[in-house]
Amino acid sequence: MSLDEPLGDTYVAAIQHGLVDIPENATLVGVVRHPTGWFHAAVDENYQALGLSADLLETFKQRHEDLKLHGMCDEGAHNAAWDELDVSGRYRSQLTNNPTAQQAVEDLLDRLRTGEHLVLVCFENTDKKRCHRTLLKSHIKAQLGDD
Repeated sequence: MSLDEPLGDTYVAAIQHGLVDIPENATLVGVVRHPTGWFHAAVDENYQALGLSADLLETFKQRHEDLKLHGMCDEGAHNAAWDELDVSGRYRSQLTNNPTAQQAVEDLLDRLRTGEHLVLVCFENTDKKRCHRTLLKSHIKAQLGDD
């Protein structure tokens, strides 16, 4: 996987295992609410405000676990909980209605406008699981298109 566009995205395990080609000039921007120590070691910085809200993340994790206990596989439970809780809609609302998230998006937009290469990073491999970082990337690209 190559990330040649000014705004890319990937997951932390892809970085750790060399599954993605990160340009030398790219800044790895974590978008995780509760980053671990090993996550911090893999990225250059992290915007907690661009992770799922604490309440939504906790509700999502609990529903994901409940579905797994009822026999669903990890990926199936993840995506079912995502749909059931309307994580996409709620996250989009967070990006447009939460002042801290809005400011974080504006910061990233300003950096992209000055030519910085950014790669959004979180935990999920989007080959099998839905992830907020793909929504964030689309949101940022739409904002850039409005310029």
